[in-house]
Amino acid sequence: MRQRWSANLAALILGGLVLAGCASHDNARQEPVALPETDFEVRQALRFSPEDWPEALLADLYLPEGPGPAPAVLLVHGGGWERRSREDMTWIAEELAGRGFAVMNIDYRFAPAYTFPAQLQDLQVAMRWLRVHAADYRIDPDAISAFGFSSGAHLVSLLALTSEPGHPLSEPHGGPGTRPIAVVAGGIPSDLRRFDSGRLIRQFLGGTEQEKPETYRLASPIAHVSSDAPPFFLFHGNLDMLVPPDQAEDFHKALLENGVHSEFYLMHLRGHITSFLTAGNAVEQATEFLARYGRRPGQRITGTGH
Repeated sequence: MRQRWSANLAALILGGLVLAGCASHDNARQEPVALPETDFEVRQALRFSPEDWPEALLADLYLPEGPGPAPAVLLVHGGGWERRSREDMTWIAEELAGRGFAVMNIDYRFAPAYTFPAQLQDLQVAMRWLRVHAADYRIDPDAISAFGFSSGAHLVSLLALTSEPGHPLSEPHGGPGTRPIAVVAGGIPSDLRRFDSGRLIRQFLGGTEQEKPETYRLASPIAHVSSDAPPFFLFHGNLDMLVPPDQAEDFHKALLENGVHSEFYLMHLRGHITSFLTAGNAVEQATEFLARYGRRPGQRITGTGH
């Protein structure tokens, strides 16, 4: 049977629905998307990192019922690049899987033990693993999107924007095979050069901006926006003091200026943590976005109707 998130987290999310009307959605598509509910199974603690990887990395794989192949989503948690785990994203994984998406919910290496671009490389090998094993799990290898929050949003955005051949961040583990076809990014720090070399940034990048200006540029998703970027759905709290909303606003503007489809869902009366804990309505909107842009043209998402 279809699994649900924990009762405590559900209460927080349902409580946040009181604020569901306190949001604005820029550049949204209005036509409805049919997403029937479906049951799913979970394969827990699958190792996706190579045997010679510096650290064994695990993922939970959510597989919707049906013949497939299903569109998929790579799901990446937040935590300032230094903590938390994939368990934080369980409720989002369940929501997406219950709407017909296969979901790979991953862990990645942490700073300061591992500095950038180690975390991006973890996502790159996760994407390659998902493509290699797509047939084994009834997944469409050409319809894989990415969804992250906070530092996870930063990483999935970099993954999408730096995959072209010859890009310094695409070697040796990236490349076109690691590029998601659509991205959902919540609470994104899009320009790390604007955080005054704070502690989390310093330990993630291995120094201050004065010491490593090119590293700060390379690690900033906004520095890599081009007309080749996939569609983006951004959500952010307007009272976010940890990652100011102009980080998302400016990123959204840069995407639009390059002719990229970008939607910006601004959540009013929410800070950084509350914009995640009460993100139920944003996740619903993001799921509709993925139904439009996270599958091949004409591909249907089927469900059991439960």
